[in-house]
Amino acid sequence: MKTANVSELKSRLSSYLADVQRGEEIIVRDRNRPIARIVPLTRQGGDEIEEMALVAAGVITLPESEKLPPSFWKWKGTSVSEKRAAKAVRDERDED
Repeated sequence: MKTANVSELKSRLSSYLADVQRGEEIIVRDRNRPIARIVPLTRQGGDEIEEMALVAAGVITLPESEKLPPSFWKWKGTSVSEKRAAKAVRDERDED
């Protein structure tokens, strides 16, 4: 594990990022106080890197909680029949 003050990190960013690509962890310090950690990305679950790129681009947002609220499981669904819903979709498509 390496450490770098903000000013040093700014001036040698490419070098530090190359270290991270090789698996090194960097602790970033501001006035010698640790404030951040730069670590290599790993593929947990296969899609973590792509997901993080979509978040960074503002395409998606991640949920604040992994659990669905209890009200989700109490929802009984819609009272519209399948036939009526299908007709509404067909009618909407025909409008264009």
